[in-house]
Amino acid sequence: MVIYLKKVIILVAYLGLCINYIYFSASLSAQETQQSTPEDLGISSFRLQRVENLIENAIENQVIAGAVALIARHGEIALLDSYGMADINNNQPMQNNSIFRIASMTKPITSLAIMMLYEEGHFFLNDPISLFLPELANLRVLSKQGNDFDLIESNKDITIRQLLTHTSGISYKFISNTERRMHLAQLYSAAEISDGLSETNEKISDLSQKLGTLPLLFEPGSEYAYGLSIDVLGHLIEVISGLTLAEFFETKIFQPLGMTDTHFYIEEPKISRLAALYTPSEEGTILEVTERVEKEFISFSPTYHQSEIQKYYSGGAGLVSTALDYFRLLQMFLNGGELDGVRLLSPTTVKMMTRNNIGSLNVSPGIKFGLGFAVVEEPSMVGDSKTQGTYYWGGIFNTRFFVDPNHELIGIFLSQRIPGDVERLRDKFINIVYQSTIQ
Repeated sequence: MVIYLKKVIILVAYLGLCINYIYFSASLSAQETQQSTPEDLGISSFRLQRVENLIENAIENQVIAGAVALIARHGEIALLDSYGMADINNNQPMQNNSIFRIASMTKPITSLAIMMLYEEGHFFLNDPISLFLPELANLRVLSKQGNDFDLIESNKDITIRQLLTHTSGISYKFISNTERRMHLAQLYSAAEISDGLSETNEKISDLSQKLGTLPLLFEPGSEYAYGLSIDVLGHLIEVISGLTLAEFFETKIFQPLGMTDTHFYIEEPKISRLAALYTPSEEGTILEVTERVEKEFISFSPTYHQSEIQKYYSGGAGLVSTALDYFRLLQMFLNGGELDGVRLLSPTTVKMMTRNNIGSLNVSPGIKFGLGFAVVEEPSMVGDSKTQGTYYWGGIFNTRFFVDPNHELIGIFLSQRIPGDVERLRDKFINIVYQSTIQ
């Protein structure tokens, strides 16, 4: 009996060490892990409890069904935890390795691929995209004439830089918050433009062909407007590399970085790890989205990533991923383009990507845009705790990341809800991460 009890005690102690290892001690390497506590990284364990409180409260109030949060500093993970349910109807708890539709968090990966090709000497950033995609030459621009819109010839060509910075004049069908964008959304809808969020029989080359027949929102370079520009760059990657975007990502980025759970399309057994998608109900609860939704100018589908067609590779919104996979990507950027001895970019190129590339234009007060990320330029105008030089982005299904080079700090928040984050849960998460950083 004594021997048996000793074995039980040893087993319990071993399990305790494993839990600490998983939640607080993961490092960059997929093969090796160094044990550390949040305090070793200058982060307060006591204050980190606020992350759990924030998310659990949102779950209790049926804002979300569940979430995964990751916080890393100095290249090591201080927090990796899962909360609530991945699938309420199937009684499936959220797990640290749950897979999420990351939507627009695909864009930094496509931007990375573009800059890898840039480093290889295939183009200059100020080259017109029509050099490679001639269907995007000689475009027209929407012009308001009295109560109607007219089309005028553009006097500028769209450049690769303008596509990277969303200053190309290409819009999104689902963004119709101004009269001009509403008119263009109607044209996009009539042309059956895909935003990359639902099943389609087309390829991304078809998107470029269609956009070549439609007007721009404004003269290239004159304004900032979020849109399908990065999807067009996905097509450019295919043209230059001779690979599909999925093949390029897998062989040039995912395999080298050890991102084993990031894909455009997934099959069993990974489908069972894909978190369900939820939407608010009129009663103040949340309901699972189980089929394609067509509403006004937005179209999205929870089953897109399980499609049997599997040929539309949206560089702007098409990927699924996990917190750990995306952490490896972000740590590569924070390291200046290298991870575990694998270099994808030079430090100079990473600096190019993470600084202001839109001049006097703004994403929002105090926020500029780099080459794939929003970048904080004036923290005093932002209204939260992000410091100057922090870069970040998110996805329409309620995901968000940020990288703060000043503090060597990374935060990732993943949940699955549409529409929007009215409660600003993602922003509150970022603030809590900063308030937990004490050194």
